[in-house]
Amino acid sequence: MSKYVLAIDQGTTSCRAILYDVNHKIVASKHLEIKQYYPNEGWVEHDPVEIWEKQFQVCQDVIQSSKILPNQIEGIGVTNQRETIVAWNRETGLPIYYAIVWQDRRTANACIEDEKQIGLENNRNKTGLNVDAYFSCSKIRWILENVEGARQLSQDGKICFGTMDTWIIYKLTNGAQFVTDYSNASRTNLFNIRSLQWDQELIDYYSIPIVSLADVKDSIGRIGVTAIELFGSEIPISAIAGDQQAALFGHHCLEPGMIKNTYGTGCFLLQNIGEQFQLSDHKLLTTIAWKYGNSCFYAIEGSIFNAGSALKWLKENLQLFSKYEEIDSICGRIKDTDGVVVVPAFTGLGAPYWDMYARGNISGLTRNSNRDHIIRATVESLAFQTRDIVETMQKDSMIPIPELRVDGGVSESRFLLQFLADILQIPVIKSESKECTALGVAMMAGIGVGLDTKQIQVRLNEDKFLPQISKEYSDSQYLNWKHALEKIRTQN
Repeated sequence: MSKYVLAIDQGTTSCRAILYDVNHKIVASKHLEIKQYYPNEGWVEHDPVEIWEKQFQVCQDVIQSSKILPNQIEGIGVTNQRETIVAWNRETGLPIYYAIVWQDRRTANACIEDEKQIGLENNRNKTGLNVDAYFSCSKIRWILENVEGARQLSQDGKICFGTMDTWIIYKLTNGAQFVTDYSNASRTNLFNIRSLQWDQELIDYYSIPIVSLADVKDSIGRIGVTAIELFGSEIPISAIAGDQQAALFGHHCLEPGMIKNTYGTGCFLLQNIGEQFQLSDHKLLTTIAWKYGNSCFYAIEGSIFNAGSALKWLKENLQLFSKYEEIDSICGRIKDTDGVVVVPAFTGLGAPYWDMYARGNISGLTRNSNRDHIIRATVESLAFQTRDIVETMQKDSMIPIPELRVDGGVSESRFLLQFLADILQIPVIKSESKECTALGVAMMAGIGVGLDTKQIQVRLNEDKFLPQISKEYSDSQYLNWKHALEKIRTQN
């Protein structure tokens, strides 16, 4: 019988399952969107029960639609939105509160005091991360302090805290496995990425019992098996990775210096820096890319909080167009933005600024400005934010970046990719795979169960996007962006 690998991709806006054959060709793919909750300004939540039910449903759907037997699946890889935290009762297996999403800013004020108490450099030297509401630790503390019964459950040893990979695997195994991997643990701001263990000093500071945190496993390898009642067969779970680390693997960025960018809800650039821990001198993050056996690979990361979400804002909040497919034609029918600059800092600015209190802005408006200018300026902002990070990575590594590999839903915009090449002044290469995150964890899962990996390679689209404007003109446009940024920054 033919063999397959199943990728579970639990994202910020949807639950997806993709079935691959052993040559990493997609056999079947299903996804369902999940509801976003915004109970207060700056708060973002998900329903973990809805997420599990929809994730399980799409897994069943791909198995049924492909007409295979569950025992033909050699391994499952789980990749997930990172930093989002779920809390549940260890005895009942039920969540005690909605999941607090990585975009959530409710703990921003508390993080300012945390940075003073912990010390930014001390924190960075342990975790590779800044002290920011983006990460999981302050979300966990908020739950303990604000959700009725949480502290008592904690004192009784009956509470579990986990990122989405932990929650999904807990449900897949019917509670038999309470685990995460090194890449996801490294995003909590509680994990020492040098010693490769939960950091006791940080855990004590946030008053989080260590028994409430998951066991940390290799990103690649046999982790457990699914409960037999779910699919009628015990399927090995053989890979876990945070979504951006999985995409780095999916782009085959396996050598130090290689860089990728994923345009999803947010926008995330990662550069493989090899097996040596290295801190950024310019406010980028150091994170664990993956761990396999005795090898632990690190990455430098720059995060942009709003990419696809900025386009969603145009479509749903402002109702400037009805279909995303309209964007390229709208952008292409005007020669430029006529001076309009959009900074989509809806939830603050990420790397390299880390300004939690910055907010979005539209500048340069005149009587001639119209919806087309605003749409194009929003798309262009994704390229400008990318250049912010690429230039910072070059300063850290002192190595010129010859090309940028891209994927994600927003990378379907040819206008964006051409503008990106123009602003960066380097080739932009779009992956043949539209789902490098799922592809990456599928590749990992195959390795984890011992499938032949000699043929693993990324098939890149030959349609490269090359710069078509002069460096001088590119620099002048980027300077306008920098001026617009200065108008909204609260921390310099």
